Amino acid sequence: MIWNKYMFVFVGIVAVVCAGGCGSPGHVREDYAGEVVYEPEHASGFKIFGSDSANSVIIRSYDPWQGAGGVATDLFVRRGGEEVPAGFTGQVVNGNAERIVAMSSTHVAMLDAVGKVSSVVGVSGIGFISNPYIVARRDVIADIGFDGNIDYEALLSLKPDVVLLYGVNGASAMEGKLKELGIPFMYVGDYVEESPVGKAEWLVALAELTGTRNTGVAQIKKISASYDSLKNEVKKCVVKGAPKVLVNTPYSDQWFMPSKNSYIVRLISDAGGEYMYEKNEGNSSVPISIEDAFLLAGQADVWINTGTAASMAEIERDCPRFMKTNCVRLGAVYNNNLRSTPAGGNDMFESGTVNPDLVLRDLVKIFNPRLVPDSVPFVYYRKLE
Repeated sequence: MIWNKYMFVFVGIVAVVCAGGCGSPGHVREDYAGEVVYEPEHASGFKIFGSDSANSVIIRSYDPWQGAGGVATDLFVRRGGEEVPAGFTGQVVNGNAERIVAMSSTHVAMLDAVGKVSSVVGVSGIGFISNPYIVARRDVIADIGFDGNIDYEALLSLKPDVVLLYGVNGASAMEGKLKELGIPFMYVGDYVEESPVGKAEWLVALAELTGTRNTGVAQIKKISASYDSLKNEVKKCVVKGAPKVLVNTPYSDQWFMPSKNSYIVRLISDAGGEYMYEKNEGNSSVPISIEDAFLLAGQADVWINTGTAASMAEIERDCPRFMKTNCVRLGAVYNNNLRSTPAGGNDMFESGTVNPDLVLRDLVKIFNPRLVPDSVPFVYYRKLE
């Protein structure tokens, strides 16, 4: 169920008023609403509410897709036979989730990070998933299809405790049918997080869902410390002359430039690079002409994230004019598809979500190679030859 964000009013004790959203108005019992048992340090899209007097929790997801504009969804994880809060109209999972259907490969990576990948009984697009556990069990883990073409009979046969959903520009097309079938779901909004560590922090929400919150908290602390250590080293050592960075390749005769506040631009900056299109101050990518992109390429020192290209021959085929640019002549063209599946899945968008420190290290190796020993190989990126 979708609602607007809840407002908390402290008058003696905490009371909660829910503004009407896509579903009917509801409210959450005071002892759950009044205590945040986990407030993310880096992510903005979720909180976990609980109570000293209860084992159950509420996982609340905020604005889990682009342009959501005040949407919030609740999942009550019911433990120890405790009652669902009076008036609660969200989703309910009875006990820690042990049978999970993951609609995104990032959900698989997060569950793996907290030692619960074995809870995955179904996925969407198994050929696009890199996780070794899933790959080794392709014959027993169900592929239920994609958002607009779901095999609901197969889904029902899995008897899932919960389905992990995502939205891109709106709610998942599965939502209504899942309600009809009585299958609980939870939105995972890592996709819209701008902070690389914030994306990874969603693993704590999935850890809570599976009863492993402490493991999740320990993991994100480790990830954050590793990321910040390298980021601070770059900041200390790179004083001036940051390389100018071009990103992406054409799509439908346009070149999409990410927001200056986006995940990838944050990584570029933290790795000591200079993003070349900071005029995009919105919250989504904007198209520019191929001619404008060519002018930017003429000033670029490095070109990264070149679509599906695995060689310079593919770049020449798709972008022949760009072969004349300085970054191409210098051999400074890199793509993030070193780890790909035969079907075209890209592990950077899977395990890279929970390893932002390794993604950052790859980019530092590209932009400021003296800071990463030659003996340390790329994990997600590769130089195109």
